[in-house]
Amino acid sequence: MYQYIGLTLYMGLLKRPKIKDFWCTSSIFRVPYPPQVMPRDRFYNIAWNIHMSDPAEDALNDSRKGMDNYDCLHRIRPLYDSLRVACKAVYHPQQHLSVDERMVATKARIALKQYIKNKPTKWGIKLFVLSDNTGYTVDFSIYTGRSTLVSGKGLSFDAVMSLIQKSYLGSGYHIYCDNFYTSPALFSHLHGLGFGACGTFRDTRIGIPKTKENALTKKSPRGTIRWIREGPLIFIKWMDTREVSVCSTLHTAFSGDTVKRACKVGGKYRAIEVQVPTAVKDYNQFMGGVDLSDQLIGSYSSWRKSRKWYVTVLHHFIDIAVTNSYLLSKQLCSRLKQQPMTHQAFQELLTAELCGVPSQPVLESYHHFPVAIFEGAPEQKKATQGRRKCRLCGKCTPFMCEACKVPLCVIVDRNCHKTYHSSACGTEK
Repeated sequence: MYQYIGLTLYMGLLKRPKIKDFWCTSSIFRVPYPPQVMPRDRFYNIAWNIHMSDPAEDALNDSRKGMDNYDCLHRIRPLYDSLRVACKAVYHPQQHLSVDERMVATKARIALKQYIKNKPTKWGIKLFVLSDNTGYTVDFSIYTGRSTLVSGKGLSFDAVMSLIQKSYLGSGYHIYCDNFYTSPALFSHLHGLGFGACGTFRDTRIGIPKTKENALTKKSPRGTIRWIREGPLIFIKWMDTREVSVCSTLHTAFSGDTVKRACKVGGKYRAIEVQVPTAVKDYNQFMGGVDLSDQLIGSYSSWRKSRKWYVTVLHHFIDIAVTNSYLLSKQLCSRLKQQPMTHQAFQELLTAELCGVPSQPVLESYHHFPVAIFEGAPEQKKATQGRRKCRLCGKCTPFMCEACKVPLCVIVDRNCHKTYHSSACGTEK
């Protein structure tokens, strides 16, 4: 299984149109590494028969479809639960956390499939993800439908609270989310648990104060700020190119922060300082944790199209584990004051260790032959044109080493070429 996972990571680094192309021997693009790990048919057999749960128990669970004890995630449940525990067991996240959706692309005919028109991946299985500002996936949950709602306060409330667990995190964390999740009920509940929250909001959300007194208009100048406070909640509206609405339990309305914007002054556009609420500035800085995680996962993803939806989810779980491992490696290197590996170098090393077949370095063949420094000189200048000082004796010579590109004499009574390559300095070259 380690070798199988290692090969899926290898295929994420080195792309080919079809899986069988990695074992092809008649193509000019053939690669020698996968056949050293395992035969093609063995890889196919594992891919066709891989399961994360007992098939007999899957059949029993399928017979309960439509009942209360039916589990639509039964086929991935063992790995799903253990991976969530592992993500939280080996790393304690930083203070600023963000909650957002993630789509695992699939068009399988299952009830889990969702359609979100504003996402780059429109069809797939939707995950609610909790991440810190490094991109580490702290926790995640798979959306299985509205029938699983338990609080009665809406999907967005339940999605956030399923990820924010005080027994694990403690308190004092700052949670950032977009307008799908932001609501006064959620932020008040988080404040009661000891968590700060900040996010954009929709004016149509229940509990949002509505007033036209001293409100922003389309003609309000850029940088105009309006706010209303209700207990621990502050509702801020700021005019940028359009109106921006932010709710927070962490910030004051304005702390003197500014941001550069291009504004028309005297008929010309110039960069001027515009006042900005601290809540907006912090939201822009810390909300991108899940997007950063998606970017890292998509860089060298092991995902491949499959007819079985649980195999697609399996490869996404592998990508989460590998990406989190890479981020942990960077954290450890920074503490030890060492230069961290790049994402590609880390995945190459991990692939080689999982496969158990180390990559063989390509040895370059050097031909230390004396050749002319300058070729194509006219007949009367063949002995003089292109002459340089010999590296050993300092006298002029028209010859150099083909591999080392070092000028060296090659004459009857002074063979500096042979002396140079038989000495210690020539050996190091």
